[in-house]
Amino acid sequence: MKRELEACFEAALGRLGWPAPSSSLIERPREAGHGEYSSHVALRLAKSLRQSPLAIAQTIVSNLELGSHIERIAIEPPGFINLHVSQEALLQELSRMLDETRPYGHSPPGVTRVLIEFVSANPNGPLHIGHGRGAAFGDALARVLEATGTRVEREYYVNDAGRQMDILALSVWIRYREILSQATLPFPSAGYQGDYIRDLAARLAEAEGPRFLRDDDRVPEPPDIPGGDDPDRHIDARIALMKTTLGAGDYSAVLDFARGEMLEIIRQDLLQFGVRYDRFYSERSLYSGGQVDELIRLLEERHETYHQDGALWFRASAHGDEKDRVLMRSNGAYTYFAPDLAYHLDKVRRGYDRLINVLGSDHHGYAPRIRAGLEALGEDPGRLEVLLVQFAVLYRGGQRVQMSTRSGSFVTLRELVDEVGRDAARFFYVMRSEAQHLDFDLDLAKSQSQDNPVYYVQYAHARIASLFRECAERGVNPDLLDRQAWERLDQPLERTLLTTLIRYPEILEQAASGSAPHLVAQYLRETAQAFHAYYHAVPLLIEEQSLRNARLSLCAATRLVLADGLSLLGVSAPLKM
Repeated sequence: MKRELEACFEAALGRLGWPAPSSSLIERPREAGHGEYSSHVALRLAKSLRQSPLAIAQTIVSNLELGSHIERIAIEPPGFINLHVSQEALLQELSRMLDETRPYGHSPPGVTRVLIEFVSANPNGPLHIGHGRGAAFGDALARVLEATGTRVEREYYVNDAGRQMDILALSVWIRYREILSQATLPFPSAGYQGDYIRDLAARLAEAEGPRFLRDDDRVPEPPDIPGGDDPDRHIDARIALMKTTLGAGDYSAVLDFARGEMLEIIRQDLLQFGVRYDRFYSERSLYSGGQVDELIRLLEERHETYHQDGALWFRASAHGDEKDRVLMRSNGAYTYFAPDLAYHLDKVRRGYDRLINVLGSDHHGYAPRIRAGLEALGEDPGRLEVLLVQFAVLYRGGQRVQMSTRSGSFVTLRELVDEVGRDAARFFYVMRSEAQHLDFDLDLAKSQSQDNPVYYVQYAHARIASLFRECAERGVNPDLLDRQAWERLDQPLERTLLTTLIRYPEILEQAASGSAPHLVAQYLRETAQAFHAYYHAVPLLIEEQSLRNARLSLCAATRLVLADGLSLLGVSAPLKM
């Protein structure tokens, strides 16, 4: 309806020869009683037209052709145009809600293709609660985009070619040797020290036995204490010695085992969280497939590189980045930027209209350098949209829970889901903008009260389900399409609930266009509030058949909208609670 009203206002301005402002012409009024829609276009045109806003508003209203869906227009100082939706229009929308050919507010599949890359955590440890927020946000955004007609593919970029994989392999190997030799071996402070490393090592020992033990695998111990001289240098030396001791074949076997096991753990955690991907894209494949070498060649051919201090540099500053970026270090090793840019070039070549990357807030410098690289390669950098997800801080009993991947002192996503449930975890993660910090209160998430937002919304759905169970128990078969009965939905709380429900298509459009699935979560809370108020104030299972049909039709529509909104957030709509 909002889109139809905007078209009417644009037509009126066109007839008057007046310019239409670039921003939305229609919005929701801030105060109850001022109608369902409002426009302050007159205020925005006053300066350019050199007329009073009230006079401009009156002229616009005189040229509007709104039809029967608006029953009253009110001009309020200093120039607002408030629109009151007719009962006929509300009931037309109710009919659409109960039409099961397509969920209310959804659009038919279009042609726009979007690739969303999200989570993409290094496979060197289990997903923790910070990754969980990115997973919930990315998947909810994908679902919202699909609901509004976009063809979406979900992708996980596996960083499996860097130094962190060597550290993972070394950490697992040391624990593996401990298990088989039943001796405590020196462990580097820069290694991964969580219990999951011992679990991986135990699986390696079970699968391969003593294959990776060596008689000469004692490792000299340089100083390596917390705060010591150089723990990174020490672990690099340990990695080099491991490669020499095992040989290329067995070293690769240990690394591949650790990588594969860790990646499978991540897959399963995401599936448990309700997140499925179309593909897991390996960074290694960019090297084996020659894409990184091709990238360097393309940049060199376009004169976008230069050599300095033995390293190969990309002229990123010439394309909007704050400084130039190293592609290859003086020792011949590629930086992370080289495969990342090759990966995005591959994304573009796959023909997507939009590339959405959901990253952690510590990647704030990521977008400018990738956009610079795409521009240097002759591609449109505007295709790339980078959304930064702020940190999630976990609280239990009012106390903050600390996390550290290397020390192993962290709360995993799996542990969070086991404790509060998938529904609460996903709803809490997306109930505010990804750009805002999130304090995740475990105690609130587990509570069964109206203060718990997911419980409050799900309870509204379950309450409606219980109404229809009670109908069945009484032998009542309500006619939910008794359109003549709908005319009796004239209570103030019924109009409030109806006008809340008709906002759903607008919410989906705003959530999709603004990459803001939190708008759906906020809307669901408002809808649940409107229903709970209606449920407590208006008798529903009454004897009078016509009025009962009408009220149960409104309840059924509410249930459909709640269920659909919850599904877009990856949250269930329970029938009982």
